[in-house]
Amino acid sequence: MNFSTAEENYIKAIYRLQQTDSNVSTNELSAELKTKPASVTDMLKRLKEKKILHYERYYGVTLTAEGKKVALSIIRRHRLWEYFLAEKLHFNWDAVHIIAEELEHVSSNELIERLDEFLGFPKNDPHGDPIPDKNGKVETIHQIHLQQLKENVPAIVTAVGDQNSSLLEMLRMKKIIIGTKLEIKKRFEFDHSVEIKIRNQPLTTLSDQLAKNIFVKPI
Repeated sequence: MNFSTAEENYIKAIYRLQQTDSNVSTNELSAELKTKPASVTDMLKRLKEKKILHYERYYGVTLTAEGKKVALSIIRRHRLWEYFLAEKLHFNWDAVHIIAEELEHVSSNELIERLDEFLGFPKNDPHGDPIPDKNGKVETIHQIHLQQLKENVPAIVTAVGDQNSSLLEMLRMKKIIIGTKLEIKKRFEFDHSVEIKIRNQPLTTLSDQLAKNIFVKPI
């Protein structure tokens, strides 16, 4: 079954919102997609007819098994394109998301499978998020956010929680990318900021908000 760009954006948004709330409201979708509630309702009715989601007015939205499969397929395409842009075309990680938002709607299965093979079947995108395989299986990553890391415990950066381009740019300027090894040297009680040490770099301070958007694995 083929879907329009708008339909795919809705399916992906519902999947993303369902990670924190199993029943997604029309207001949540409206805010997420920056569109009018009436437009959201019309689209939900259309996707319900295609058996992509369960939707009852006032009771929220959930994806069907088929809807989840479609969502994971879109996410797979998006993250493979992000990997390609970063690793093969050398885009900065704060630039790949917007471009991949367009490329993810190229839905040729043959193209995506060849892309996956060409890239060497990567497990994670440039931001550390797992890339679903061709069967929709997503590998679980055991990680904690930086504020949960104990002082003087070495760790490696595995993912970024918020992929806002300005946040990613800030991390890049601080020499923090996926795979960076670091440790917390000091915590500041006043504002919960942390002082971290990266090898061959001077000590740097991260705000509480920034630290909570950096995911690490102790090593």
